[in-house]
Amino acid sequence: MIESLHNFDVELFLKIHRGLSNGFLDWFLPLMRNRYTWAPLYLFIIIFSFKEYKKRGWYIIGGVILTFALGDMISSRFIKPFVARLRPCNEPTLIHDIIHRVPCGSGYSFPSAHATNHFGIAVFLIMVFYPRWKPILPIGLAWAFIISFAQIYVGVHYPIDTIAGAALGSTIGFLVALIYKKLQPAL
Repeated sequence: MIESLHNFDVELFLKIHRGLSNGFLDWFLPLMRNRYTWAPLYLFIIIFSFKEYKKRGWYIIGGVILTFALGDMISSRFIKPFVARLRPCNEPTLIHDIIHRVPCGSGYSFPSAHATNHFGIAVFLIMVFYPRWKPILPIGLAWAFIISFAQIYVGVHYPIDTIAGAALGSTIGFLVALIYKKLQPAL
């Protein structure tokens, strides 16, 4: 069972990483996974939170930071060392199949911290802003998805790494949003 799941994961990885290869995606997707690309969005979220939510803006930003910190700590400090799965770009059996689009990194692969963090933040923000701004749902999920998909395309994560990261991050974002909502009446 585990072996067939691994084989499916590698096959799907190669279909995305090599099969979808083209000049536009080679340019676009590395940008989508770059933290500096999203700096204006992060700044907008901070300014918007303070402008629209006043004092509660501090709690919103605190929730985003808590979501990020928990997601990063759980995925990178606890799960990755325990599972110890090599990144596809470091996997010796795939050495001739990898297209080097970004530096590989030396850390482990499972789960994707990018997927964990971005789905966590997206779900938290969706739960906070959705009552007043419905478009946050598709926009937030699309944002987290494109970053996670880019991780596969550039060769640093397998699909199951990003799926597990998305599930972990979504759970963390949901739980932090529940805490925020419980505290909200006191704010």
